[in-house]
Amino acid sequence: MDPATLAGALLSAPLHPPVKRSVTIAGHPTSISLEPMFWDALEAEAARQALPVNALVARIDVERMEADDPPNLTSAIRQWLWRGRSD
Repeated sequence: MDPATLAGALLSAPLHPPVKRSVTIAGHPTSISLEPMFWDALEAEAARQALPVNALVARIDVERMEADDPPNLTSAIRQWLWRGRSD
């Protein structure tokens, strides 16, 4: 999802608390809490790339770990979606 589309969704969507879901990264389950609009954006981007959500989250995880001071995974996902990053 491009930043303009995500920004529009953020501005027009009602506020909702985060929803916790389990994902598997490298065979290890982990819980991620994201607001519904971010789950929707993540699912849409995974579908656009023809990937399971777990695979896209794993890619984002690898990218975040390359940072000098890596953010937590939830923060990395939000930032990745906001920047409209896709490979």
